[in-house]
Amino acid sequence: MPTPTEFNLHRNSRVLEITFDDGAHFTLPVELLRVYSPSAEVQGHGPGQRVLQTGKEEVNIDHIEPVGNYAVCLHFDDEHNTGIFSWEYLYSLGKNQEGLWKDYLSELEKAGYQRKVRPS
Repeated sequence: MPTPTEFNLHRNSRVLEITFDDGAHFTLPVELLRVYSPSAEVQGHGPGQRVLQTGKEEVNIDHIEPVGNYAVCLHFDDEHNTGIFSWEYLYSLGKNQEGLWKDYLSELEKAGYQRKVRPS
């Protein structure tokens, strides 16, 4: 499994850039990281129990805490900090970002939630 060689948090644009040792480079929106947090609060305690996260358009990361040499804990400014993002999970989020984002937007629409868009 590839491991990260570089993390860059861009607070103003709310993205986390990650480069892996296999050359893969991902720019992940903080909102995506928050709504797909691997925590039980978001994922539930079993298959099919994921909880749709709403109102996370403006969420940001306060700080990133290393967890051994296999993961990080992202401390979000909405006080969520229980997800342990393994290298494998971050790589998967990056690789599948487009499909995950579409799924998330579709789930919001089905739930009747209108996402707030930040002015450019």
